[in-house]
Amino acid sequence: MSLYTETAVQCLRDEAQALLALVPKIGADFERAVELVLHCKGKLIVTGVGKSGHIGAKIAATLSSTGTPSFFINPLDAFHGDLGVIEAHDVVLAISNSGQTDELLRFFPYLIAKNIPVIGMSGNPTSLLAQYSTVHLDIAVEREACPMGLAPTSSTTATLAMGDALACALIVARDFKEGDFAQFHPGGTLGRRLLTRARDVMHTDNLPIVAPNLSMTEALLTMTGGRLGLCIVVEEERISGIVTDGDVRRGMERFGDSFLHRTVSEVMTTHPKTVSPETKLSEIDTLLQRYKIHSVLVVDAEDHLIGIVDSFSAMI
Repeated sequence: MSLYTETAVQCLRDEAQALLALVPKIGADFERAVELVLHCKGKLIVTGVGKSGHIGAKIAATLSSTGTPSFFINPLDAFHGDLGVIEAHDVVLAISNSGQTDELLRFFPYLIAKNIPVIGMSGNPTSLLAQYSTVHLDIAVEREACPMGLAPTSSTTATLAMGDALACALIVARDFKEGDFAQFHPGGTLGRRLLTRARDVMHTDNLPIVAPNLSMTEALLTMTGGRLGLCIVVEEERISGIVTDGDVRRGMERFGDSFLHRTVSEVMTTHPKTVSPETKLSEIDTLLQRYKIHSVLVVDAEDHLIGIVDSFSAMI
């Protein structure tokens, strides 16, 4: 193992150990912090300086996207007009690894005067930040992963993880669901997958439909024309089965030279997977992966075929 690889591995081990060391610290103070945010009638305002500020901005973004109105402010900006955004019904999450950051502590008198609850997050339970906070979350690490033991590495990882833990607990507390998440992410791929439904992407024109007594020669022509790699077997307006590329390969292996003269009913797969027009793409993707299939059939309330969603149309 080279020196570079050895250093990288040790870094990851140190940071992993720092995260594991947080587990025993999740207790009553963490519960109080969750309750403070959960019952906050205003906003959660996250603040911190330097690396703590960068991590704080990410924590605020995660909380905002999961149902907790949050934003980040720099303490330096707070002294030049931004204190006005902090209102009586808000809660402040103040982050400082040392707990002694002067720029952060300087606006505590304002918070105390306004009776604004403060969740302090630091690596020093005896710090001024811990003393002034309504509740304190201990994020102390044994050592930084930096080879010099100086650069914020394990400590910033621990801070970020504690913020994620807070966000996850609030997701459960608020009963925040996939649909709620999608509402906050309508422009992203994830949001589209959670909001888009089968009816929005299904193939409906010239569906490759065949009868069960049709020969496989004719069925293959229909399958080729449909360009979906399958044909749907329908009898008396009811779906009887499906013939896919996989069914064709298995049929050729099974019947040999007589394959083309066999009927569709001898080759088809019965009981294909079906969904309603309102099924979300995220659910369809789960079906495709679970059953290792490439398409699902879209049916109406009477079980009549109205469309097909394949793996390509589900990829948005």
